Amino acid sequence: MGAIDEEERRLREAMVGEVERMAATLSPSTARRAFSPRVLAALRAVPRHLFVAPEHQADAYVNRPLPIGYGQTISQPFIVALMTDLLDIEPGDRVLEIGTGCGYQTAVLARLAATVFTIELSEPLAQRAGDTLGRLGVANVQSRTGDGNLGWSEAAPFDAILVAAAAPEVPDALVAQLAPGARLVLPVGGSDQQLIVVEKRSDQSTVLREIIPVCFVPLARKKPAPDI
Repeated sequence: MGAIDEEERRLREAMVGEVERMAATLSPSTARRAFSPRVLAALRAVPRHLFVAPEHQADAYVNRPLPIGYGQTISQPFIVALMTDLLDIEPGDRVLEIGTGCGYQTAVLARLAATVFTIELSEPLAQRAGDTLGRLGVANVQSRTGDGNLGWSEAAPFDAILVAAAAPEVPDALVAQLAPGARLVLPVGGSDQQLIVVEKRSDQSTVLREIIPVCFVPLARKKPAPDI
C-alpha cells in the first residue's frame, strides 16, 4: 500500500472513530449506542474525498458538512451514519433517497441495499453525482432529476426512504410509498429542525419518533412553469 493510500486509510479510520464516539455520546437521544458494523464498513469503503470539490478535499474526512455548490452541502459523516443506521437496511432492500446532492450518501446506501432510487432537483448536481458514482463503478443506483417531495411512485413501495433536506412537514406522498414495516428518516422543520423516524405498520398506520435536533438545507420544490 502506497503512502497516499495509507494516509487516506488513516483519515477514514479517524472519521469512523469520531462517528463511533458521537454515537456513544448521543445514545440517550438516538437509542443507538453503536451503529451497525455494515454501516461503519460502508463509511470506511466510500471515498468521501471524491465527492467534494478539490478545494475542500483536505477536509473530506473531518466530521463536518462541506459545501458542494448550488446552495447545498455534503452532510456531516456522523449524520450520514445515523440516518443510514436508523433505516435498518437489509441487503435485499429497495431504498429511495430524496436529495442526491453530490452522491456520497447515495454511495453509502448502495453498499447496503439491493437498489437505490435517488432523486435530485438540481440538474448540475445530479449530473456530477452520476459521473462520480459511475467512475466508482456503483451499478445498483437508479437516478432521476425532479421534485423529491413527490417520491418515485412507479418504483414504490420502498423498504426505506431517506430525505437529505429539511421538509416543513412529513410529505404524505413519501409515507404512502413506504412498504409495511418500512422506515422514513428525514429532518423536519424550519429554523428549528428535528431528525424524525416514521415507521409504517402492517395496518398502514404510522409511528413517529423524534431523534435529535439537526440543521439541513430546506427541501426544495420544483417551481411551476410560468403561464404563457
